[in-house]
Amino acid sequence: MKYAILGGSFDPVHNGHLGAALATLPLGYGRVILVPAYQSPFKPSRQGETAEERLLMLLSAISGDRRFTVDACEILREGVSYTIDTLRDMRERYQFDGKPALILGDDLAASFPQWKDAALIAREADIIIASRLSSARVLFPYPCVYLKNAIMDMSSGSVRDLIREDGDWRPLVPDGARRIIAERGFYGARKVETDSADADEKGGVNAGGISASIRRAEDTARGMMNPYRFIHSRNVALHSSDLAERFGLDSDKACLAGITHDICKDFAVDKIVEYALRDGEEITDLEQEKPALMHGRAAATLIQEKFGVNDDGIIEAVRCHTTGKRNMGALAKIVYIADKIEAARTTVDPRLRRLAFGDEGRRLTLEALFAVVFNATVNWLLERGLTVQEETLKLRDEINHEETY
Repeated sequence: MKYAILGGSFDPVHNGHLGAALATLPLGYGRVILVPAYQSPFKPSRQGETAEERLLMLLSAISGDRRFTVDACEILREGVSYTIDTLRDMRERYQFDGKPALILGDDLAASFPQWKDAALIAREADIIIASRLSSARVLFPYPCVYLKNAIMDMSSGSVRDLIREDGDWRPLVPDGARRIIAERGFYGARKVETDSADADEKGGVNAGGISASIRRAEDTARGMMNPYRFIHSRNVALHSSDLAERFGLDSDKACLAGITHDICKDFAVDKIVEYALRDGEEITDLEQEKPALMHGRAAATLIQEKFGVNDDGIIEAVRCHTTGKRNMGALAKIVYIADKIEAARTTVDPRLRRLAFGDEGRRLTLEALFAVVFNATVNWLLERGLTVQEETLKLRDEINHEETY
């Protein structure tokens, strides 16, 4: 997949950001990575809300939209964020199809030559200049594409000012971010309770079709996890959707399983056990030793009870995404793979991602790809002296006996 990258403080995210990002897609890009800065080198003092609050608004703004993903690498690194460092970090994690695009507002074009390693950035990324100030083309000293996007006369600073002044700021901000600002009183906004996105109040996840289901499940999951866990879950959902398309499965079901697979991960252990035991199965020796491993079982129960999910493939995928099991269905294998290699994980062997997303793995069947990832996961656990249940080792042996590469 070809990716475009849009960085910024997103303090707050506004419709100009998303509008410019969406305008790049017709140029052949499949998804835009939004990268919130921890500290921009051009804005040395804090302007508005904290990094985590900006991250929450950004995640809320793209709910249910698979054209976007959010990467928190710059926030996790802390300190001043440099674009060249982010590009290098992302190259292995995303396995870009060709060079990624880097979207710049025309207000930044003049200062670009002063960026750290500007010439190297221009070699490693295709530069796209988006119009923010006018439709006239600005001078730029490197090869670039000028984006034909609608000019929106706004900036995060002007939106903050409108919020503080109780002006008409709401039409300028995406729905999800607007709700967060109003509910939490960000930027001095008058606190206002908004309609809940909880699926129980909307008729269950299955009401209104699966696309609506995914957004409701995503909104609910986001409220039940810390933002970094949620980014992991959202990445798993996107990767699962992509793999499902590759292997001819239902990408919507894969996305729904991915977004909910860790929905109980941040629960207290006793609550995880409570939900897990409702499936009527016994606790294994390993689960007895490490009850948090039952979060998949707990999540499978929760999505049935809270959301009304009754698809056996989705339930199985959520239930066994941690350890796997014998005779896993295709959807469960896809979610297992996506969970182990998603882009926010920092310890993944790049070869696994090349097999899952690069040209190198195009010849592999789903079964062969699952076998490679399953083997790598079990070996990683064994190398670190971690407990692996006997059933998992038997499954690995069976896979190795059945699959040849």
